[in-house]
Amino acid sequence: MAVNCTTLEEVRDNIDRLDQQIVTLLAERGGYVSQAARFKKDTDGVKAPQRVEQVIAKVRGLSETVGANPEVTDQVYRAMIAAFIEQELVEHAALASSATD
Repeated sequence: MAVNCTTLEEVRDNIDRLDQQIVTLLAERGGYVSQAARFKKDTDGVKAPQRVEQVIAKVRGLSETVGANPEVTDQVYRAMIAAFIEQELVEHAALASSATD
């Protein structure tokens, strides 16, 4: 839960602290995305629209539980997932290419 800040500098310091944690978690999530490419047969498996909607539903529910804005959570996750899908498509193509070499 956010603490009650008394200055803009304190607000920014807390945002900077959270950004460090968020980027660290993105790096960890990206590592798992990279691993997932090994288990998917084709680009449809990478894109997995049903899985995307499962994740969105899960995080929307979680955001309501923890008091986050579900719309913001939805938009952030859709953007993040789209970026990770692009990353995974590149990695999947590289794996497929090396398998045929």
